[in-house]
Order: sequence, then structure tokens, then C-alpha cells
Amino acid sequence: MQSESAITTCYRHPRVESHVRCTRCDRYICPDCMREAAVGHQCVECVKEGARSIRQARTAFGGRITAAPVVTYVLIGLNVLAYLGELVRPAIVDRFAMLGAGLAGPDGGHYLWEHPYPPELHAEGVVSGQWDRLLTGAFLHMPPTQGTFGILHIVMNMVSLWNVGRVVEAQLGRIRYVTLYLLSALGGSVLVLLIAPDTPTVGASGALFGLGAAYYVMARRLGADMSTVNRYMAGLLLWLLISAGLTSWQGHLGGLLAGGLVTAAYAYVPRGPRRGLIQALVCAGVLALLVLLTVGKVTQLTG
Repeated sequence: MQSESAITTCYRHPRVESHVRCTRCDRYICPDCMREAAVGHQCVECVKEGARSIRQARTAFGGRITAAPVVTYVLIGLNVLAYLGELVRPAIVDRFAMLGAGLAGPDGGHYLWEHPYPPELHAEGVVSGQWDRLLTGAFLHMPPTQGTFGILHIVMNMVSLWNVGRVVEAQLGRIRYVTLYLLSALGGSVLVLLIAPDTPTVGASGALFGLGAAYYVMARRLGADMSTVNRYMAGLLLWLLISAGLTSWQGHLGGLLAGGLVTAAYAYVPRGPRRGLIQALVCAGVLALLVLLTVGKVTQLTG
């Protein structure tokens, strides 16, 4: 009969007798603690430690590989919710912080329902301290009261975001992708403020042009077949020309330039432990530049 001193038990369950050792740490483990390994079995802690030591797969641009385009879904959801807010509750669109704060006209009216835009949407709001207009405008679209184009405005933008956003997010990863989107949207608004401060504009088009620029830069960096990409970019540039007579081309161009600059940093910063830091510094530099340009324009308008 085996003596009590010779009885071995699981290190996690001392009352459970065990005769199997973890092949990594050599401790006794019971069947509940066994995890199959390439050779023998390992304990739960060694399996977790091994998973942490495995380097996570990343894309060519440094982003983590993800299965679902969660950020694209969220952005579409925010745009749709804002649009529903425009239709159902004007007060929500006027005061809700991220979906249209401070968008009432200078006379206190709800411009999205009484007329398409208040005069000097960006300049007037920014000069009066409502800097959030530069970003919140990218989540608003023209309402159905503007005719067929009012509905097509959000439909075309969301279809574009669905088609291009999923591809860009898959390559950049979630953090880089949302940074690109917001900086592109901000870049579009800032260029409108600089070149045409009296031009009213809303919509996600600036951010979408930034995604289009990212799609082009990434394709060149990956050595993709550029024939399809060039056709896409030709269509994008054609729409930029057409939009000169329909909407704010300045917002489209600003988003295109900001998105291209940010993605160039993502694509061409050399691999290494400091790649993420350098990319973050470039994005911070782009943001600082946009803020400085805005401050300079506001100073000029108020001077």
C-alpha cells in the first residue's frame, strides 16, 4: 500500500491525487488542469504564459489583425443615429455633444429643418467658441427636406464607408483606423474654414476621401495591382470635380490630403520597436498643424 508521503496531488487542487506532471513547469496536475501540448500536457498557468510569449500577428502597417470591422460598424451606427436624431428630435441634434452640439442657427432656429444650413456654418461657430463643429459636422447629413439628394447624401456616404472602411480597417487595425478617420474629417473641416469660411457643409465625405487616399497609399505600399486601384482613384477625383458644383469640394480635398499624409506615415515608417511611437507622433503633428491653422484663421476672422 502506498504511504501518505508518497501520494502526489494536483498543485491547484491539493485534495485530488495526480500522477501526471506539466511538461513545462514539472508540477503535478489533475485532469481538470491538463491542457494538451505538442508533447504531453501543460498546466493552465503555463498555457497562459506561453500565449503571452507568442508574438501577435500584425499587418504590414503595424495594426493588429482583427476578424470583424468593428470600428466601421460603429461609425456607420453613429452617422445613422445622428441622421435619425435630425429627423426625430431637433433638440437632441442641437445639444448632444458628439452628434451635433451647438448646431442651432444664430437666430435660435433649427436650421436642419427650417433651411439647409445656417450662414457661415464653420466660421461663425468656431469663432464663437464652438470648435466641436469642425468634427461633429462629419457625423451629420442633409435631411430629406432637401429632396432626393438629401437621402442620397447619407446613403452614398454609408455605402462608401462600408465598402472602403472594411478594407482599410483590416489593414490598419482599429486604433490607427479611427485616428485616420477622425483626422481626415478634421482636415476637411479645417480646409473649408481656411479657403471658404462662408461655405456651409456637413457630411462624412471628408473622412471618406481620407479613407480613399489611405486605400491608394496602402495598395502602392503592398505592391497590389494598381489598375483597379487607379480606376477607383479616378472615380474619386472625378467626384471631387463634380462636387465643386454640388457640395463643399474643399472638405473633400482636405480629407484627401490629411488621410494621405497620415497613411504615408503608417505605410513608410520602418519596422521596429519604435514604429508605433513614430506613427503616433506623426498623427499628433498633423493634429497640431490643424489646430494651429484653425487658431490662425480664427484670429484673422476676429481681428
